[in-house]
Order: sequence, then structure tokens, then C-alpha cells
Amino acid sequence: MSVSVRIPTILRTYTDGAAEVNGEGETLRDVLQKLDADFPGIGARILDESGKIRRFVNVYVGDEDVRFVDNLDTATPPGVQVSIIPAVAGG
Repeated sequence: MSVSVRIPTILRTYTDGAAEVNGEGETLRDVLQKLDADFPGIGARILDESGKIRRFVNVYVGDEDVRFVDNLDTATPPGVQVSIIPAVAGG
């Protein structure tokens, strides 16, 4: 199942500058594992040491914030867009 994954600017060093890459998997967890296999090291920037999505990283599957769906078990139907969005803070 192919999905597209939008990569934020701060993580594009892992994708050779690509803003969007192809991903695969039935769940967000699968997609992130494949993403890390294709672009080693990117997974550690998205997931913490316990395997959960880092506190200051927001991930959307389609228009849904995965924190309010099934988190890493959120389904990723074919053709859906996964967006990784680092939180922005400051004043």
C-alpha cells in the first residue's frame, strides 16, 4: 500500500532534500519503519526511545491528527498523505 509522506524542512537532510517521499504500510507504524529503513536515522527524530511519537512532533494521516485516532496504529489506506510536522514555539 503506497502512501506519500511529507517531510518537514528540518528532516530533509535525511531524504536528500526531498519534501515528499513514498511510503508503504497498513499502519502509521509500518510507514515510519519503512521510512527509517529507506532513510536511516529519520525514525529517531520522529519517535522517542520508547517508540512513541515525540512530544513536539505532530503526525497527520490525511487530515487526522493521529493522537486523536489510533496513534501509531492509525490505518494508512493507499494513496493517503502522511504529514510530519514539528511543533513550533516561540514568541
